[in-house]
Amino acid sequence: MPNVNQRIQNIEVPGTRQFANKVALYNDCIDLTLGQPDFDTPQPIKQAAIHAIEQKTMKYSHNMGLIELRQAISNYYIDRYNATFNPNSEITVTIGGSEGIDAILRAILDEGDEVIIPAPTYLGYEPIVELLGGKVKFIDTTGTDYILTKEALLNAVSNKTKAIILNYPTNPTGATYTKAQLDDLVDGLKQLDIFIVSDEIYAENTLECEHYSLVIYPEIRDRVLVVNGLSKSHGMTGWRIGYVVGDYRIIEEVTTVHLYNTICAALPSQYAAIEALTNQIDLPKIMNKSYIESRNYVYQRLLNMGLDVVKPKGAFYIFPSIKKYSNDSFQFANDLIESVQLAVVPGLAFGEFGEGHIRLSFACSMETLVEACNRLEQFINKLEAKK
Repeated sequence: MPNVNQRIQNIEVPGTRQFANKVALYNDCIDLTLGQPDFDTPQPIKQAAIHAIEQKTMKYSHNMGLIELRQAISNYYIDRYNATFNPNSEITVTIGGSEGIDAILRAILDEGDEVIIPAPTYLGYEPIVELLGGKVKFIDTTGTDYILTKEALLNAVSNKTKAIILNYPTNPTGATYTKAQLDDLVDGLKQLDIFIVSDEIYAENTLECEHYSLVIYPEIRDRVLVVNGLSKSHGMTGWRIGYVVGDYRIIEEVTTVHLYNTICAALPSQYAAIEALTNQIDLPKIMNKSYIESRNYVYQRLLNMGLDVVKPKGAFYIFPSIKKYSNDSFQFANDLIESVQLAVVPGLAFGEFGEGHIRLSFACSMETLVEACNRLEQFINKLEAKK
């Protein structure tokens, strides 16, 4: 057999999937690994897709997506952030946020380019950069409650830096930026001639404060590419609808990559997304009430167990430290699932600066979280007894 791409041989199955796959090996395992809302897609959104299948032509849409959907996305940014994006040239609908990230990076990176990423970070960025022949430079944010500062950014930039990827609210930590923190960071970004990729897929899952998108800063508007979608905000992970907004000159190139990759997003999903962004636009507020209750419960239980943890302000993850028990998060997570049948994600899956932590998703029922915390506490008590 001919050799495959050498770079793909260095890419591993992500830690989230490794431990999610282990769940099936146990009869009574609780799964807190995947970032997937426990809410089902609302019936009106499902019905919009069904109606479209029955009443509309299911052929290719425009490569950038249905104009009605792009207009709905444009309206969203006007209403939320008073930011205007031309639906004809500055918005491209993608197959989930993941394809949006892939299309952006393939459009902007050349061999040897460097991409800055604050860490711990979502594990889907680095493999794409490396497959394209780029190099990731991580910035450790563990000393600033997982917030990137202007000083840390400017110290990390080199003459090879082509882009920075920001993700907030952040997976895996749930951290997000206040307006003052974002102002300070943008003061550094405006000094740099680099692309700014802002993954704001959890924007509508901000739990304690307002989400401030980078689209509100005109001084960096021409270099910002925002990735968003409906997977997290509307319980639509399986529908695979994301989008990229940005300056028309960059979006044109992103769309070129997108059209050769996928042609267009699936039509039923696009029609469902129109319903989500018009008549179901406030659904996240209902979901967030449940997330806040779940977050508060898990946070307090972790503190009661004696674990160090930063209270997440967004998304639906919490990232406690396990350093008092282990510096090997993969071993800790493996022992946890074998001992009490509780599946979590080891912190090392999110980069070297995530080591010594585990990620728990609280996007599930309270009943599940109560039992999960009971099992974790049982496991911690066993470790305490061995001291």
